[in-house]
Amino acid sequence: MPGDPLVFLPGFMCDMRLFWHQLMHFSAERPVIVLPLVGETIEEMADNVTASLPERFTLVGHWLGGIVAMEILRRVPHRVTEAVLMDVSAMGESAQFASQREDRIIMALSDRLDEAMLEEIPASTLGPGEAALPAQALLLEMAASLGPEAFARQSRALMRRPDLQRALRSARQRVLLLCGEFDTICPPRRHEILAELMLLAEFRMVRGAGHLLPLEAPEEITRIMDKWFAVGRKALEG
Repeated sequence: MPGDPLVFLPGFMCDMRLFWHQLMHFSAERPVIVLPLVGETIEEMADNVTASLPERFTLVGHWLGGIVAMEILRRVPHRVTEAVLMDVSAMGESAQFASQREDRIIMALSDRLDEAMLEEIPASTLGPGEAALPAQALLLEMAASLGPEAFARQSRALMRRPDLQRALRSARQRVLLLCGEFDTICPPRRHEILAELMLLAEFRMVRGAGHLLPLEAPEEITRIMDKWFAVGRKALEG
């Protein structure tokens, strides 16, 4: 039997191409939905996403999309069956990082979007393997499709994001936390802390990958998710 719809929420300046491997795989067995992150704040983005969804769903989010997924989990936990969160953080933005974002917003709005993106997600945040270069190239393509105004909106949403750590203590859904070994934007330790906060959370670090986990290790991510979903189905049946 197919499960609840899988709702994919792309990361910062990304679109459905971020999840291409997972979409191809899971669409053969259950409904899949990809929604853009529309709004000026995390709260607005969460409102716009939930307004478009059926009564029950499973969330899959990366970075900004993962933060929106956590906000949805906080707001309407009764509608979320389970969640997969990749390269994410439940912490608020520090003043230092907020200041850096302002500089990058000016850069992006001054026709230097590629430069702003490469400062936002530099090569040093990715794994050292062969997948890093094409992942970064696709990131720039996705960012160009969304444009500098989206960069400004999404950056400001990250700057104003709430700290969700306390709220997530009450989560009772199964949650899979995935992080690339070389992710310095959302390091593995943050995921470990988040896993300790949430009752039914499980953390997996993916060796050799970094912040663009679904692009750097697409087959492995799909395999891990597939196995994790199967365990959940078995638990429900048994």
